[in-house]
Amino acid sequence: MLTLTPNLQAEEAPLQEDSGSWAPQWIQWQDFSLSYLYGGKYRVDAEDQQTVTFEHVSAWSFGDSFTFIDYLDYLDTDGEESAFYGEFSPRFSFGKITDREWSLGPVQDVLVATTYEFGEGDVESLLYGIGIDLDLPGFDYFHLNLYYRDPQNNVSRGWQLTPCFGYTLPFGQSEFIIDGYIDYVFASENSGYEENLHINPQIKYNLGKLLWDESQRLYVGVEYDYWSNKYGLKDLPFRTDQSACSFLLKYHF
Repeated sequence: MLTLTPNLQAEEAPLQEDSGSWAPQWIQWQDFSLSYLYGGKYRVDAEDQQTVTFEHVSAWSFGDSFTFIDYLDYLDTDGEESAFYGEFSPRFSFGKITDREWSLGPVQDVLVATTYEFGEGDVESLLYGIGIDLDLPGFDYFHLNLYYRDPQNNVSRGWQLTPCFGYTLPFGQSEFIIDGYIDYVFASENSGYEENLHINPQIKYNLGKLLWDESQRLYVGVEYDYWSNKYGLKDLPFRTDQSACSFLLKYHF
């Protein structure tokens, strides 16, 4: 049975990041990061790419949000030399809004999940659906979102299931972080858009913690990018199934 009890967790939990005196009172914590990636064996776009990514994640008094913007530099192409793509993903927590705990077994909260996809080309889409936060052994967090895709200028209408996760593995005087997401797009309503699976984990070592202290979060590692039927394109007559690996350098402010 789903239990609804007064939600004290948000009030008692320490802030994970100092949101700063300038931040609105409804921001409970936030984190900014900047990443650099360099890798090869990409499909559809240029085979060799370097990417600069800005990320912002925050918890609010009524939900949470995640935002990223990728600037991609195509290194071996005669066509477009660069592009950008981003997503803004706010979620609205039933637990926080009602001030009650929505829990059932490993389910810790239920949320209204939304995403806005934007960038160059025909990539603009609105996604909306339901999300749950899970408390799974060993994981720092595990979110599961089910969206309906509402494209604004493309043919990706259908459904999308997106788990995202984070796991910390202590190692010596520092730690490894394993985190990422999976996008599974299915039940497409357009025959020209194929079901596709995008798996995108990162494995990174906290070099900043080893060299300086816990507040200096400089990570080095790798990102793996598997994408079947990339962009919803069938893997014929040219290859669209992608299996790419990139060097990763990431710093949290």
